Amino acid sequence: AFGPDGYLYIGLGDGGSAGDPQNNAQNLMTLLGKMLRLDVNQPAYGIPPDPSAYTLRKITDGLVEPVDLTHAGDGTGRLFVVEQPGRIRILKDGVLLPEPFLDIRDLVGDERNEQGLLGLAFHPDYGQGGGEPGGGEPGGGEPRPYFFVNYTDVNGDTVIARYTVSADPDRADPASAFTLLHVAQPFANHNGGGLAFGPDGYLYIGLGDGGSGGDPHNNAQNLMTVLGKMLRLDMNQPAYAIPPDNPFVNRPDALPEIWAYGLRNPWRFSFDRATGGLYIGDVGQRAYEEIDFQSADSRGGENYGWRYMEGNHPYEGNAPAGLVSPVAEYSRDGGCSVTGGYVYRGPGLPALHGVYLFADYCSGFIWTLYRDASGWQMTRFFDAGFTLSSFGEDEAGELYLLDHRGGAVYQLVAAH
Repeated sequence: AFGPDGYLYIGLGDGGSAGDPQNNAQNLMTLLGKMLRLDVNQPAYGIPPDPSAYTLRKITDGLVEPVDLTHAGDGTGRLFVVEQPGRIRILKDGVLLPEPFLDIRDLVGDERNEQGLLGLAFHPDYGQGGGEPGGGEPGGGEPRPYFFVNYTDVNGDTVIARYTVSADPDRADPASAFTLLHVAQPFANHNGGGLAFGPDGYLYIGLGDGGSGGDPHNNAQNLMTVLGKMLRLDMNQPAYAIPPDNPFVNRPDALPEIWAYGLRNPWRFSFDRATGGLYIGDVGQRAYEEIDFQSADSRGGENYGWRYMEGNHPYEGNAPAGLVSPVAEYSRDGGCSVTGGYVYRGPGLPALHGVYLFADYCSGFIWTLYRDASGWQMTRFFDAGFTLSSFGEDEAGELYLLDHRGGAVYQLVAAH
């Protein structure tokens, strides 16, 4: 039976005969006569996924520099694709609609490679219709037809803005824009860009260290700036509120919006929809790309090490105690810029259940990552053959991949 904690409980007898002649029930070196408790949200121990069992199926093309894909959680099955120059497009029943869901190209600055419209997230209660922000608990069921975008404006600064849908469910209301956060960017690169609502109902925002190279302002370690951080905000308010359990609340030497720090450029992060664990792909400086992990029971405050560390390797300065090391890394032999992915939880590919997939933007290599009894296991999966800017999930948990230069969307499917 599955318990309320989501784990599988298994009851085993003492092995039989009468009177338990081998005293199995009291012997903790056997499973006989015991109640077991197992996490089955993981792949089978020691069995890396077989890459020959999978392939990529093109869903659509004709997009302009796609960088993000998500769903609205409203039961329609629509996929929303973010185009870096400033549009959000809709894939409806496998067809790319000609009219964009939102077009804010006049607000977006995308002159440099890491600038543009970079992230999209729908409120957890988006599919429930109208209403006004304010009141209620995160994810508490009040109807909120809001979605949030992360973009760099024409001055190169980061903007987090809220929009609402119009009377046409396939068109947003551009006049509904409400700026929630404006972050001055000292350089054109390392803007982060990710947005995602966590299982706690709060909005998480990934921001890079401000750019240039080597974090010259040491922003990632400075708790008085949001650069180089993961933020956590309550969006069930007219503007936003600080969750009371954020780790730096009431500290005069830190900003209360901060959830975690020591990040260089978190390019795509996601939550495991089964366990609530947070996976972060953090782009390296010149030698190592990394994947960071935060368990669902974290209270926040993790320092992921940049610029003291690049991956598991010293970069600059004397690292303090307590840094959180990545769970996976690769050198520049594998590419030049990590693209964080998702833990697969869809129904179509059961052998991948519980496996985290991520990639490298430059090489197109895809890796699998999972944790078994001996630790984290990272394996080269296959080569996508294109500049892989992002992964995405549909409502069922099926996985999609975006070809940045080719303007296409692919789905990971079974080969046979």
